[in-house]
Amino acid sequence: MKERKLRKNNSRQRLALLLAVAAMAGSAGAGETAPQAAAPAAASQAAAPAGALYTVVDGNKVDATTLDGWKTWRALACERCHGAEQEGMVGPSLVEKLQTLKKDEFHDLIMNGRPEKGMPPFNGSAMVTKNWEGLYAYLKGRSDGQIEPGHLYPIEAK
Repeated sequence: MKERKLRKNNSRQRLALLLAVAAMAGSAGAGETAPQAAAPAAASQAAAPAGALYTVVDGNKVDATTLDGWKTWRALACERCHGAEQEGMVGPSLVEKLQTLKKDEFHDLIMNGRPEKGMPPFNGSAMVTKNWEGLYAYLKGRSDGQIEPGHLYPIEAK
């Protein structure tokens, strides 16, 4: 019985690792260049006020940094392990985890991963290295209940 449970856990970890590697491989090409192509449009988007982690309007319009974080989430297919609404699947619920995870802890986790649990390191991804703070802002906004699940849009400049 114990051996069967161990095999089941090992299978889940291998599946999570396989999906994560596939997501990283898919993002190594065209996926990593998309946000850079959108950079000129980002200049006309609203920024979060000084001291604020993110700005959200109507639940689905966010500041430029948070939008880049959401694009990073989508490009790396993080939903494969953490769920489309960050509710958790093979990986933990990020809506719950971000209630207590500090920004520096998030940075360490995303860069170094947790290979023993199936989470790969993303320190080799230019997209993550550039947008990790926006990714944190997006996930924190989801965790705080301020950002709705689904597609996000830029806050229109006035």
